[in-house]
Amino acid sequence: MGWMADETGLEKCDANYVPLTPLSGLKRAAHVFPDRLALVHGDSRLTYRDYHARCTQLASGLSALGVMSGDVVATLLPNVPAAAEAHFGVPACGAVLNAINIRLDVATVSYIFEHGGAKVVLVDSAFVDLAEAAVTAIKGDGPQIIEVAAPEFGHPLSGRHLSYEALLERGEPDFMWVMPKDEWESIALNYTSGTTGQPKGVVYHHRGAYLNAMGQVLSWQMTLHPIYLTIVPLFHCNGWCHTWMMPMVGGTIVCCRDITAKNIFDAIADEGVTHFGGAPIVLNTLINAPEADRRVFDHVVEVFTAGAPPAPATLAKIEPMGFHVTQVYGLTEVYGPATECLWDSKRWNDLDGDNRAAIKARQGVAMPFIEDVTVMTEQMEQIPMDGATDGEIMIRGNGVMKGYFKNPNATQEAFAGGYFHSGDIAVQHPDGYVQITDRAKDIIISGGENVSSVEVESVLMTHPAVSLAAVVAKPDDTWGEVPFAFIELLDGATANEAEVIAFTRKNLAGFKTPKHVTFGELPKTSTGKIQKFALRERAKTM
Repeated sequence: MGWMADETGLEKCDANYVPLTPLSGLKRAAHVFPDRLALVHGDSRLTYRDYHARCTQLASGLSALGVMSGDVVATLLPNVPAAAEAHFGVPACGAVLNAINIRLDVATVSYIFEHGGAKVVLVDSAFVDLAEAAVTAIKGDGPQIIEVAAPEFGHPLSGRHLSYEALLERGEPDFMWVMPKDEWESIALNYTSGTTGQPKGVVYHHRGAYLNAMGQVLSWQMTLHPIYLTIVPLFHCNGWCHTWMMPMVGGTIVCCRDITAKNIFDAIADEGVTHFGGAPIVLNTLINAPEADRRVFDHVVEVFTAGAPPAPATLAKIEPMGFHVTQVYGLTEVYGPATECLWDSKRWNDLDGDNRAAIKARQGVAMPFIEDVTVMTEQMEQIPMDGATDGEIMIRGNGVMKGYFKNPNATQEAFAGGYFHSGDIAVQHPDGYVQITDRAKDIIISGGENVSSVEVESVLMTHPAVSLAAVVAKPDDTWGEVPFAFIELLDGATANEAEVIAFTRKNLAGFKTPKHVTFGELPKTSTGKIQKFALRERAKTM
């Protein structure tokens, strides 16, 4: 099917077939836009000529350290130029990029180092102690630490490791990039907490990264030379693939290390930022900013927002301030955004206020690079598109991960029936637009970070006074959702909220720590299973 009767001599060759990869975008940009501004960080300015040269020297420097094709190179970096450069320099030497969340605790970072098998890790000076402790906890050799200085932020080099700039100086400026021979080759490894406390390694291929980056240009209706502010951490789904996207349109990346209202407003006013992505907490930060932190700007800023669905009230307040917000939805397993609330001007332009915001809060329809997004039952049957019947969001297409690293059982389960099972519960409206009604299992999304309730409960259960613990999401105006812990104490034992929160903070990253704790008997089924749905409802009113 699809083949002509006589295709003699019509075969793939170097002239007519090249594996898709986002690396091509920067190579092209260095040629087409050599003097255009590519990367901004404070007073630092890099043209595309400079950007490509530094990525080339990074690739060469890593190769000189013994990094080979298929090896893993990790990062512990905030949104700084080195993080953007790693997205090209690491795969340009044939390696796989493992961008690690800088907010994780030592044990989790150590697990990722060991499970992923990183040979080298690029570490911001502010996180050297974390990296060193994680390497020490590994059985056997851990990754070599390369230190990225941040003196302007109070984090000079420790002097204990080879510096990033020294590594680049070792690099050959004419190093030949290692381009993929097959677009199925891996480009990135990202760890997500998923629905359990043990992180799973999500593997991306070059084809998916390319198509996601290119497809979002269409979804965002981008023209040439946008100015993009990196609010989405580059360790979250590789910054939603936006760093790979910018060279394709000759755009400028403005690095934002510290996400504050003042820094965002300053970047918009001073650098002319036209686009950024972020969780609803970013929108709330701007809405609630004090007058002293605000700046006047004369253009509309396009915003992709995702995470916990933003409250209609938030959307209603942010747009009059000069921001045009589009709700998107995705997961680490689908390279970041996979759906968009594509605006239908014929049906919705007359809506305003809460009615307009309620439509914009939907997760929407598949982006151009996704084959299908729908909502199905456990039996893989399409739910009625009535806006009321619940099912699970299912996704299929080139923008879906290769699978979970070293975890074939989880991969097979996730892909059962020919779709990726998101685990997110939603309804589907008559026009096909998807709208989430509940998060996957018991995952809490706080400020865009995934928090596993199972992991938090496991820590709470180690408290000497705790008999049972259940953790659910509580809606929060600032963070979207925060962990709320319900605890049954052992007979005769005592504890208070502050004590329990302090206990968990010693064992978990700050964003995973419960923000509220209450005590009492937990509701259970006849078989003893805790009724979390009841606790979620209770948390909303407390």
